[in-house]
Formats: sequence, C-alpha cells, structure tokens
Amino acid sequence: MTDPVTLGLLALAILVGLIAIRMPIAYAMILVGGVGVMLVNGPALVLSQLKTLAYGQFAIYDLSVVPMFVLMGALASKTGLSQALFRAANSWLGWMRGGTAMAAIAACAGFGAVCGSSLATASTMGKVALPELRRYRYSGALATGSLAAGGVLGILIPPSVVLIIYAILVEANIVTMFAAAMIPGALAVILFILTIAIYVLIRPEAGPRGTPETRAEFIAATIGMLPVLVIFGIVLGGIYAGFYNPTPAAAVGVALVWLYGLLRRSLSIAGTIEAFKETASTTGMIYLILLGAELMKIFMSRIGLPQQAAAWIGSSGMEPMTVLILLLLALILLGCLMDSLSMILLVIPFFWPVLVELNGGLFQGAEGAGFGMSTDDLKIWFGILALVVVELGLITPPVGMNVFVISAMAKDTPMIETFKGVMPFFGAELVRVGLLLAFPALTLWLPSVLS
Repeated sequence: MTDPVTLGLLALAILVGLIAIRMPIAYAMILVGGVGVMLVNGPALVLSQLKTLAYGQFAIYDLSVVPMFVLMGALASKTGLSQALFRAANSWLGWMRGGTAMAAIAACAGFGAVCGSSLATASTMGKVALPELRRYRYSGALATGSLAAGGVLGILIPPSVVLIIYAILVEANIVTMFAAAMIPGALAVILFILTIAIYVLIRPEAGPRGTPETRAEFIAATIGMLPVLVIFGIVLGGIYAGFYNPTPAAAVGVALVWLYGLLRRSLSIAGTIEAFKETASTTGMIYLILLGAELMKIFMSRIGLPQQAAAWIGSSGMEPMTVLILLLLALILLGCLMDSLSMILLVIPFFWPVLVELNGGLFQGAEGAGFGMSTDDLKIWFGILALVVVELGLITPPVGMNVFVISAMAKDTPMIETFKGVMPFFGAELVRVGLLLAFPALTLWLPSVLS
C-alpha cells in the first residue's frame, strides 16, 4: 500500500492539477477528498460521513453571518453608495496630482466596509471611478492598477467574509478578528495613497490634477458620504458596544442599506430580487467550498499529513519566524492559482497546526516558546498576516482575479498594462507584511484595548 504521506502529497498535486485545468475548486476538493477517504478507509466511511457532514457544516450559527454580509454587499452595490463614496473622496483629494486615483482607493476602502468582498469592491468601484479617471486622462496603467489594487481592501476591512471563515476554521472570535483588521486595513489605505503620490512624482503625466470643487459642491459631497459612516458605525459600533453579535449586526446592516436604497429611490424591486439571487449564488458557492474543504480535512487527518508536516518542521531546526515567512510565501504562490476563500479553506487546516506546535502546543493563554505570544494572540496575528498575503493573490499574475475584473471594463487598456500598474501596489503590500511581521502590536493592540 502507498505510504500515507506520499498519498497525501499525490492528492495535493492532483488537486492543484484539477484547479489548473479550471475545474471549480469545490468540485475538485470534493472529488479528491472523497476518493482519498475511500482509498484509506473504504467507501462505507464516505457514505456515512456524507449523511451528516453537510448539515454539520452548514448548521453552525456563526456561519449564518455569511449570507447576511453577502446580501448587504449585493444591496450596497445597487443603491448608489459607491457613487456617493467616490464623489466625497474625490472632493477631498481630486485637486491633487494623482488625487482621483487616491480617491478611488479611499472609496474602495469605504465600500469594502459595507461589502466584504474584494471582487465586488473592484467591480463596483471600477464602474464608478474608471470614467472619471479617463476624463482626466490618467495613464491606463495607473487608472486600472489603482482600481485593481483598491479592490483588495474589501477582503480585510470589516466586515469581511473571508475573515469570518478564517475565524470559524481556527475557532477565533469573529468580533476580535474584526478589531484586529482595523489598523492593518487603515495601513493599507495609507500605503496605497503614498504609492500613488510617489508614482505621479516620478511620472507626473500619469496622474493629472483634477478640477477643484466649489465650497457648496464640497459640502454636498461630504454630506452624501454620511450614510455610509452611519451604517458602518451602527453595524460595527453595535457589535463592540455589546448590543448584538455579528449575525444580528449583519441583519441590521442589510436593513439599513435597503432602507437607504428606498429613501434615495435607487433600489427597485427588480434590483432587490437580483441582489437576493446574487446572494444565493455566492453563498451556495461558499458553502460548497466549505464542504469540499471539510472532506479534504478528513482525508488529510486520517493519513496524518498535517501531523507529519508539523513533526518534520519541528525537527528541522528552523526558527519559528523563518517557518512563518515560508508559509506566507507559499500563500502568495498559491494565490497565483486560486481565489482567496478557497486558499484559506485549503491551507489553514495544514498551516495552523504547524504554527501551534512551533508556539509550544495548545495551552491557551500560556506564553508560547516559539513566537512569544499566547495561542489566542497567534490566531489573531497569523489570521491577519494570512489575509494580507491572500490579498496579494488577487493582483498577482497569472490569475490576479481583480486584474481580470478591471481589464474586462477597461477594454482599451491591455492587461499587461494593468499588471504593470498593480506592481507598485504589490510592493506596498510587501512593505505592509514586513511591518506586521516586525510589529505584531499593529494587529494585537486594538483587540486588547476593546476586550
């Protein structure tokens, strides 16, 4: 019989091959995981698991927050929130050289706060900001690159669907993870805006100045942004004030966005129905990926691959920080092949036990020998680091999903130009990873204060 470790590595190679030939990630994981369990324990176990596995996975109360936040994002994209955000940001920043691109970054951050999806953020803000960037004759690389990069902010700035899934996987507190993402998210916005400032300093013709607005226009645009701040404040503020947990908070967010659309008369019955359809489709996709990831987890646990990997790394003599950096590099490489949610679901069950072992075991609250922090703090720190490098996959060749989304809109800009445009932002993201690695307090300080 094939050695279990060899079998596991072969299964992973087959999985990557299936993904490379464009088989949907959920089906690929279900196929590889199901066949793997049959080879190890026989078909009876697979049939027995399938009787209760789906219900056990999807009946988790914490998971009910996913469709709520997906629906909030779907409604937000149809209510005019994105236009209000961009107009306000452009009134603040548009008069500077490169200011309209900076405004697009700020608007992406604001929309991510009510959306939670990178692709939706890139798509929605691309429709709003791209015509304005063209009107001011921005270079194709800067215009499309800034929008593709701005879209990645939707994955980290709370509420984030991927962050919720990570918290469920490692049994972390969702509210704590939201708090931990605040400062790294703000840091990304600052670094992206600085990147644009440096870009137009070197190439002034790439980002011309916009037309300054009158005082009345500035005030009107700023007031138009207030509903987003109110929704964000009520949803997250209510969570941290203890009024409700994330699932009711998401329901409140849905109601507020829907009410905003009705009051502005920007949300029709047809638009509401379409938002519900998009939510059903996206949630179904997420849940199916969760099922496939659980089958893969069962298969790998039964052959002992995660335990073997942890034992091998533990005996290799490598420093814990070296191992962490290697794991983050692996996530960046995997980001070239698959989307962010699939990557988190596939690799976290392997990577997390390794880090726990390096940190001195599973004793919650004890100071670990490896990273000098408790296992609970390590969950938070690693989760934010993982999401930041997963963001990189959204703008990394050859997949770069955000690049494809923006390129589909900007047909007059070759995709190679868009990839060139996102490279400075890729560098900014690497700087952010370095800062978060060097200063864990950037991630851990706010959760400790709010707790």
